[in-house]
Amino acid sequence: MKIKEWGAFALLGLIWGSSFLWIKIAVDESQEAVALYGQPFGSFMLVAFRLLFGVIGLLIIMRWQKQAFTRDRNILLAFVFMGMFNTAVPFVLITWGEKSIDSGLASILNGAVPLFTIVIAHFWLHDEKITAPRIAGLIVGFVGIMVLVSRDFDLSGVLKSSIWGQAAVLLASISYAVAITFSRKYLRGQPPVLQSTMVLLIADSIIWISTPIAARVAPGVESLILPTSGLRWFAVVWLGVLGSCVAYILFFYLNNVWGPTRAALVTYVFPVIGLVLGILFLNEVADWRLVIGSLLIVGGIGVVNLNLKQL
Repeated sequence: MKIKEWGAFALLGLIWGSSFLWIKIAVDESQEAVALYGQPFGSFMLVAFRLLFGVIGLLIIMRWQKQAFTRDRNILLAFVFMGMFNTAVPFVLITWGEKSIDSGLASILNGAVPLFTIVIAHFWLHDEKITAPRIAGLIVGFVGIMVLVSRDFDLSGVLKSSIWGQAAVLLASISYAVAITFSRKYLRGQPPVLQSTMVLLIADSIIWISTPIAARVAPGVESLILPTSGLRWFAVVWLGVLGSCVAYILFFYLNNVWGPTRAALVTYVFPVIGLVLGILFLNEVADWRLVIGSLLIVGGIGVVNLNLKQL
């Protein structure tokens, strides 16, 4: 694998690794957050605006690169599937789930994406079969995630947190795994910018149609009132421009050249990025869990990749 690919992997991990923090800032309904930042975003409203900013960025890139939209009916249908299951559904599930669970637990549940992916890809793709080294690498990396979050992980807190919030993030992980494998099978070779633009454009259309319906069906949960806090809006812009526009280009590039199992390993990097950001900007203290957990994650990624030289 090339340095360019590892660079894309590292940048994607950095961008998406901090997304859980920005989602929490945007939707946090705690008394402290409301006192500081006022009205939070509803889950659907956050995703709608996040995707809108992402689509605007991607359309600018499409125009700059003079790329044309596809008219192939089968590819368009594949993009509709991806818009639903790679973006619209998991984005809403994770955003809604983080209203009732903390970002550390969300990281663990989201870290199951590669585990689901390797099983689905085994039956769906001829070049993504399950092997002992792959399983070992994925399990080692997942253990690393658990070690990383264990210092702030309270089992009683998990038991008290919403089971529905946990289920939502887990379902989002399954949705991601299905979509990643689907993309590799039916959209392989499509330009990453085109894939990103079509997927986000379709997903955002779905969300904008669904938002008023969700607010009417669950008025106590989903609100159409927009926050006035600058920080909450900054979180949404960040999630749109970097967390959606740039990140999706990087992800589809990696999925094209690496395949779904390895591309999905980026979810293992999220807790590492979150802890490093906490040390750099929140004066948190590094301890043995950061070192051991990071080594396990890097080791797991290494084991998987060392045995995948032919793709």
